[in-house]
Amino acid sequence: MLHEPAADRARLLDAFERVLRGRRSIRAYRPDPVPRALVEEALAAAAYAPSPHHSALWRAAVLTRPAARAALAAAMGAAWRADLAADGVPEARIAAVLARSRERLESAPVVVILCTTDERLDRYPDARRQEAERLMAAQSVGAALQNVMLAAHARGLATCWVCAPLFCPDTIVACLGLDPRLQPQALLTLGYPAAPPPARERLGLSDLVVHWD
Repeated sequence: MLHEPAADRARLLDAFERVLRGRRSIRAYRPDPVPRALVEEALAAAAYAPSPHHSALWRAAVLTRPAARAALAAAMGAAWRADLAADGVPEARIAAVLARSRERLESAPVVVILCTTDERLDRYPDARRQEAERLMAAQSVGAALQNVMLAAHARGLATCWVCAPLFCPDTIVACLGLDPRLQPQALLTLGYPAAPPPARERLGLSDLVVHWD
């Protein structure tokens, strides 16, 4: 990019800024099916994210069949119900929360579960450094997801990042029949937005930067 003509750099920067600033977290989608090619193109963007030790440790499970999405919603809902009940949440509140969550998963044309694999992570004899390895893997998932969400937005699709898999990874692995070595980290709903997203106020640079030496 540094060796491109200034006009080309300006066009590239403009396109990047429009994609970056235009993306929103969308929870309501049209029922229209999403062409598989678009989903694959968006997911392929994950490969360009940074990862620890150049490990490219992300693995995705993609659900497009209504029955598959419903089964996942039911399994995750049962795990969440157990947690909420243990917290003493009233049954009426539990039912309302789970119904809203189930509707979001089942109404999204595509659900992606992004997992990590530790096959290429370093091994340490002490818990401190091994935890650092785990955190590096978890952080890289955020980079991969951002790539996927931006790539989806550039193709006219909307997404929403859901962190629920962190609370019930074993449930998801069992429900989907995944390799038990995979560690679900995040869920992404994807589809055509039901309505234009509202504008959101973002943090300013003075809020983001707390130290500049």
